[in-house]
Amino acid sequence: MKKIYIILCLTAFWGSIQAQENLTPKQLLELNRVSAVGLTNDKTAVVYRASKYDIAGNSRSTKYYLQPIKGGDKQPISDYSNWISDKNVSPDGKSKISAENVKIERVTGTDYYPALKNSNVQIYESLQYRHWDSWEDGEYSHLFIENIGGRLLDRVDIMKGERFDCPTMPFGGAEDYLWSPDGKKVLYVTKKLYGTEYTTSTNTDIYAYNIATKKTENLTGYNNGYDMAPAFSSKGKLGWLQMKRDGYESDKNDIIIRFKEGGKTGNLNLTKDWDGTVNGFVWSNDGAKIYFNAPVGGTVHLFELEVPTSYESKVNAPKQLTKGQFDVNGIVGHNGKTMVVYRRDMNQATELYTVDVTTGDMQQLTHENDAAYKNINRSNVVKRMVKTTDGKEMVTWVIYPPNFDKNKKYPTLLYCQGGPQGALSQFYSFRWNFQLMAAQGYIVVAPNRRGMPGYGVEWNEQISGDYGGQNMQDYLAAIDDVSKEAYVDKDRLGCVGASYGGYSCFYLAGIHEKRFKTFIAHDGIFNWKSMYGTTEEMFFVNWDMGGNYWDKNNKVAQRSFNEFNPIEHVDKWDTPIMVIQGGKDFRVPIGQGLEAFNAAQLRGIKSKLLFFPEENHWVLSIQNALIWQTEFFKWLDETLEVEK
Repeated sequence: MKKIYIILCLTAFWGSIQAQENLTPKQLLELNRVSAVGLTNDKTAVVYRASKYDIAGNSRSTKYYLQPIKGGDKQPISDYSNWISDKNVSPDGKSKISAENVKIERVTGTDYYPALKNSNVQIYESLQYRHWDSWEDGEYSHLFIENIGGRLLDRVDIMKGERFDCPTMPFGGAEDYLWSPDGKKVLYVTKKLYGTEYTTSTNTDIYAYNIATKKTENLTGYNNGYDMAPAFSSKGKLGWLQMKRDGYESDKNDIIIRFKEGGKTGNLNLTKDWDGTVNGFVWSNDGAKIYFNAPVGGTVHLFELEVPTSYESKVNAPKQLTKGQFDVNGIVGHNGKTMVVYRRDMNQATELYTVDVTTGDMQQLTHENDAAYKNINRSNVVKRMVKTTDGKEMVTWVIYPPNFDKNKKYPTLLYCQGGPQGALSQFYSFRWNFQLMAAQGYIVVAPNRRGMPGYGVEWNEQISGDYGGQNMQDYLAAIDDVSKEAYVDKDRLGCVGASYGGYSCFYLAGIHEKRFKTFIAHDGIFNWKSMYGTTEEMFFVNWDMGGNYWDKNNKVAQRSFNEFNPIEHVDKWDTPIMVIQGGKDFRVPIGQGLEAFNAAQLRGIKSKLLFFPEENHWVLSIQNALIWQTEFFKWLDETLEVEK
């Protein structure tokens, strides 16, 4: 009997070990993806959606749930309209805002020549002829106000005849417009520029349309950069996010509030003296505080900010509420003491959490992926400080394979972040996933190089005009430092990245001095001159390159377009490289990937082109995503000679 008991115990023990497995691409892509609709009207629960992809069907299904904030079981629901008020309905419940595309200008052959029905020509006289992944078709998204249950005649286009979009394209949404608390105005965000001017500017403004007078006022005309995300407090005070400089999409993002005192209006910057940049914010219920999230030290956390009582009052420094090795990557709302936020880390996809705003304590609220993670080994994520070539201390995340053994040697990947000024925080990507990379037996080195927020404005801004400079040395300093460890196989180092990270791979391929044995570049910039001639948002290249390539007197631009241009260093390429390119990527257009692949092939370098004709700067099809992951690791295993 005792022998049987021992056998049963051993069986259970080995069964529990075997149940733990490393993450696979299929498991990653089949995880639930959680997003909130909002807090219920009584603030006692949150409505959220859980989306799941079916790889075989190449489709996505979504279910909605009602989750009490105090915890407990979730409740499936099919309609949340009874739980959450429609923000597009006016405060008196009589009118509603809607967004709809309106044909404003002629573009197609049949627009100009109606009799030629089979023509498919497109005719443009200025830039802004395409954006992100779509060609301009002469339609613009406008806001309409209509009486609920009223006649068609009661419907008003508040942007009638204007060649401007609200929501702003390509990523704007319902956050771009709202009612004033008294229901007398509609506030909306748009960039009232057209054509070539539109592509060279970031100057969005917040406008107020008066329902009675049918007149529109520009509330932020004094500012030349982005103005966005307007929100009213319970006391009727207006706040929004603002970037100061025109053309700089990664400028410091500040919180502005508007005061009306003594018949005068004044705008107060609450974060002007804070050395950071804001992601998003919400008002407290009483309007006395603002809560916001922001990058800090390789993470993203929640902050509290007291709202001054007058325009002349002292502005206190923000207070950080949450701490830890994770991201508070979004704010849903709060009911006073308790806030609902998004939280993620490098071993866990986004779930909803509650935060006690008094103590900063957090509790997990949704558990959509608990069952999946229960059987998946975790990676150990270590924060390592690396000395840069100019004597700075740089945070570098090192992600180790599950069941890491320091007595073994591991192939190691340098991860190059995109943006270029995107935070390398505790993010959990469904494509560039560190847990998945580590699960395949790779150590991942992810440096917070120059150009990333969370380390002050100076660190963040240094990269502009210096693309091939200090941040490239930061990359090399990180991989060189980690490579000192005995468990790193220095003969099997790889370098991978997308967007600016793809550019980094192309550039490092010409200067790495045989450190790396393989590269993977996804939608990276290979030739800055052809990039400048085909990309769609000119303000980005103008700012980051320091100007245009034909201005021979502009030393910053000439250095950017020549010395920092990967195509100028192809003669030194000697390492296998896989190039990934989206056919509908208009941000980093198709020619970039094709030029790089052609160069590698003609130089006799082992190379592969992974081309997705219908994908943009991202990979959105679930089957394409699985092929992406499969080819990614197939290339690494082959070129780094990894046995599986």
